[in-house]
Amino acid sequence: MRFDTAQLLKRFFFCERSLLVSMAAWIPAIAPLEIKTGLARFIWQSAENAHALRNRVFELRFPSRLLEEEGTDTALIELFGAVKDSPSVPAFLLSVGKILLPALRDCYQAYLEASDSIADGPTHRFLSLALSEKVEQIRVFEDWAESALSGNPELREGALAWTEAVGNRLSDVGGVGVAPSASAPAAGPLSGSKTYTIPAHHARDPRFWPCRFYWPDIIDPNYPYGEGMQLQLRSAISHLNEVWAIEAGGVIQSAFADVLPWEWIHDSARWTYDESRHCQMGYERLITWGLEPAEIPLGTYIYESAAGEDPIYLLGMLYFFETKNIRHKPARTTLSHLWRHVERARRGLRLGRRNHARRLWQTLAKRVRFEVRIPRLTTEFVNAAKNW
Repeated sequence: MRFDTAQLLKRFFFCERSLLVSMAAWIPAIAPLEIKTGLARFIWQSAENAHALRNRVFELRFPSRLLEEEGTDTALIELFGAVKDSPSVPAFLLSVGKILLPALRDCYQAYLEASDSIADGPTHRFLSLALSEKVEQIRVFEDWAESALSGNPELREGALAWTEAVGNRLSDVGGVGVAPSASAPAAGPLSGSKTYTIPAHHARDPRFWPCRFYWPDIIDPNYPYGEGMQLQLRSAISHLNEVWAIEAGGVIQSAFADVLPWEWIHDSARWTYDESRHCQMGYERLITWGLEPAEIPLGTYIYESAAGEDPIYLLGMLYFFETKNIRHKPARTTLSHLWRHVERARRGLRLGRRNHARRLWQTLAKRVRFEVRIPRLTTEFVNAAKNW
């Protein structure tokens, strides 16, 4: 390729980074459970691709370990971040599925066709996977967008206008492509944009039974976990309700993306994806047992207890809930022979969660005293990380 390979891969990295952060921010605002969990998976895929792109740039520029700012691609990267300010859920889904994801798909395809599979074999390996993932993401986003528009027909006109504005801006800045950047200047907010704010109340899937507390022991510590099937039922409902952790993961990933280093984004993307798998595990067990969604409680108290607070409170809550229940797992495992088989399958997930908790907590603790000013919590956060 005539254009600097490392420069192109750096452009792709910043596009992926900006888009996944925007997607993470929208998780709490979207109601359907399958979209929340699906977004978490796509965010993780994008983070893995961005991580591979970043490492490849370092390889190509060895011994330099610097990844300078967006440079001449600034206007392009800002556009990928601008969808965070979409005016509605359908507008967000449509603009990502119809404009930004196809742009990445096309540039990955063009890169693979124009580059040499021997000289640039490492890039071909991970970018081929990314290309296949983008094809799936586009198809799913289009389905999500159509479903959202069908349920909110009054938003269709605005969503189409927003998507057109995103497409026009992408054209104005020269697209993603595999050619040198057009060095377009930043053009300001898109027409129709709505400044993003963290939702104080998360959107909940209307198919489920809405409630504040999803199990009696939340408000009555003497209420037993139970044994056998009751224990399994309680665990499945608890796993389903980890949807709050998907939402919290998306919020903190987005909120601290510009404060903490890339490793934070990469780790928190995996964290959020892991939480989505826990949620899906609970849902699939409950449905397999024959329950209807309307019979399954979906609570709100954990996420909403941090309403109006700095996002660091959500991180603190994630840490609290991850660590407070770990010690109970072995005892609960002995209560049911069948449960032991489930626990064997989940052991690896628990280990991953503890590792994530430790890394994310310590990363934030190193920066919180300088970057985030919350006097009441700073000391406790730093001490908790030191003693972990």
